[in-house]
Amino acid sequence: MGARLARIFRNFNLENRALREISKEKPSAAPWHETEAPPSAVSSEARESVKKKNESLLEHLRSVYVESTDPTAATEVSENVIKDKGVERRPLTVSFPGYTFGLPELTDVPKGKLTIAEALKALGSHQHQPRTWTAEKIAQDYSLDLKDTKSVVEFFIPFKVEVIPPKTRTAKQIKAS
Repeated sequence: MGARLARIFRNFNLENRALREISKEKPSAAPWHETEAPPSAVSSEARESVKKKNESLLEHLRSVYVESTDPTAATEVSENVIKDKGVERRPLTVSFPGYTFGLPELTDVPKGKLTIAEALKALGSHQHQPRTWTAEKIAQDYSLDLKDTKSVVEFFIPFKVEVIPPKTRTAKQIKAS
């Protein structure tokens, strides 16, 4: 019932109001800003300057030489350079099963670096057994810098799940299956 009443007031005298709005005089367009030269003169000067050859610019263009290489060839060269430099590498100790995130499986890692799986394993071991897995032992096992390892162990903590018991016994609990 309320909707009908609202519609009556909303549509009251709708045709007269629409005709009154349509019959109003339309607003005029904003005036154009004056320019210094007429558009035709500017365009003719521009056409002439575009068609005219500038010898100094052509000489500069002829002196430029660009050599492009294939990106895959560049990565192969960089891998060979790294291997030639003698960067020490260590075998991988921990890895995720199969291809992770579409990346090929690694077999070795440069010394001083960790994979995500190794970092999670080392941090988890330190969290569960801090006396046996000290920062010195982690640095030695993974060939890391001791100062960086101490910082990582201090500031990075892997996820820890804690189940907080309800305050009342009647509250619903999620039971392990």
